[in-house]
Amino acid sequence: MSDIERDPEPPTFADLDIDDRVLKALSDVGYESPSPIQAATIPPLLAGNDVVGLAQTGTGKTAAFAVPILSKIDLTQKSPQALVLAPTRELALQVAEAFGKYSAHIPGLHVLPIYGGQSYGVQLSGLRRGAHVVVGTPGRVIDHLEKGTLDLSKLSYLVLDEADEMLKMGFQEDVERILADTPEYKQVALFSATMPGAIRKISKQYMHDPVEITMKSKTSTASNISQRYVQVAHQRKLDALTRVLEVEDFEAMIIFVRTKQATEDLAERLRSRGFSASAINGDIVQAQRERTIGQLKSGALDILVATDVAARGLDVDRISHVVNYDIPHDTESYVHRIGRTGRAGRAGEALLFVARRERHLLKAIEKATRQPLAEMQLPSVDDVNAQRVAKFGDSITESLTSDNLALFRKMIEDYEQEHDVPLADIAAALAVQSRDGEAFLMAPEPPPAPRREREPRERPARRFDDGPPTRSRGPEGQELATYRIAVGKRHRVVPGAIVGAIANEGGLRRSDFGHISIRPDHSLVELPADLSSETLEALRRTRISGVLIQLQPDSGPPSGRPRGGRDDRAGGKFQRDRDSRKRPRE
Repeated sequence: MSDIERDPEPPTFADLDIDDRVLKALSDVGYESPSPIQAATIPPLLAGNDVVGLAQTGTGKTAAFAVPILSKIDLTQKSPQALVLAPTRELALQVAEAFGKYSAHIPGLHVLPIYGGQSYGVQLSGLRRGAHVVVGTPGRVIDHLEKGTLDLSKLSYLVLDEADEMLKMGFQEDVERILADTPEYKQVALFSATMPGAIRKISKQYMHDPVEITMKSKTSTASNISQRYVQVAHQRKLDALTRVLEVEDFEAMIIFVRTKQATEDLAERLRSRGFSASAINGDIVQAQRERTIGQLKSGALDILVATDVAARGLDVDRISHVVNYDIPHDTESYVHRIGRTGRAGRAGEALLFVARRERHLLKAIEKATRQPLAEMQLPSVDDVNAQRVAKFGDSITESLTSDNLALFRKMIEDYEQEHDVPLADIAAALAVQSRDGEAFLMAPEPPPAPRREREPRERPARRFDDGPPTRSRGPEGQELATYRIAVGKRHRVVPGAIVGAIANEGGLRRSDFGHISIRPDHSLVELPADLSSETLEALRRTRISGVLIQLQPDSGPPSGRPRGGRDDRAGGKFQRDRDSRKRPRE
């Protein structure tokens, strides 16, 4: 492989020989100069070279491959010219959205995301209409290839995005199968955070003398960002956050959580407590996302609750605080999250909520960033109440300049004379009225309840019958049920392949999985007990190593035969391995 040196002073986008229509779209979205990965990658891709880009998430990789592809696309060819493979549906949607933004001034260009969890009808109609760019997850791309609904015979450009993540999720066979179905002479771009042997093998087998571009990982954090943490139990995080919001002097804030559902839930709870909050996640349509970010920039919105994927590329100068409501499982995510504050040389504040059992993640963050986090004591009830009194006084001072003051003064004086009530009592009554029945001061914390000794209870005997699936509890307390899938040792499946396929097609996180037990001709997998019927149907059609898994609830072995066996020990080992992995998927 040949190497390319990075220019410490990257050129502007106008210097990179980009198509004028794409250049105008970049200007529309506010891009002024290329990031290092973009400046290094766009020229060789425009020149027709294969490229291997080693860079972390959040460095601007999407534009690095989308811009040159769009600059060379041929609108007269209706069959797919570019295929982008992504490990998750969230990333596939994000990449497709980016292609849409960058092609805003190329009329007639069609971009189609295809991923598990979406109905085939939408994807089939999009393929029939003609898609110039297809962005998909490996499993669903394989499905369309087997159905004959996706024609890659005229493919000119292939991108493997987050290739190492795809391999970790068990998609290596699928990726190689897709590569084998594409024309020999095509331009390939491979992006990965690391270069394991399997990635090196793919680059040697399917790429022609690629240019290799390496961007060093940034694990250090900006010196103008103050970093603190609060140790707080999970069930008390909302109360802790409320106290921080009441006492901290912030201009705008991003609160990071792990899941899409959590963004909506937390934003709704904050709104009910009187805060101006909104959510963004991978399910929110682009128009609504842009409207929400516009409100954050203008000051109409103060708090944004987001997932890592939804916040990528977000750049708003007035964000003074970042709160990690859910601690990230990898240090890169932490660095990218807190990098949303402290923009343009301004001071920023980063706060991390840590449960006692998550202390090891805090230590990993401190080690990777080489910067200790200061422990912060939560504001007390007295602190919160003092702040409420101060804000009440400020609101009175501000209202004294109102144009309506003379009108209301006359009304109050008339009321005073008519009812013979002191002015102070009238003002107090109006303040009570403005609270709409809500208490003004926070109530003192009740003393901790004395601990009671638990009485021993008899554990009911475990039953194995033909009833509902057996249940257990996951590491985050969610109820898990055992499901049976029709692949096992003879299919040479490994736990990573099972997790990758089911997580991708069902929209699950790695932390949604419990024990995995791989048997000779089938496997048992613990998944959330409340899976929707749509998710179950999608998972029944999922393939692992080309085999339909036919997922169904498992009710346990026949009566009188224990479930345990040698394979169960493998499941327990996977549970421990899974718990030690760093980053859950959304």
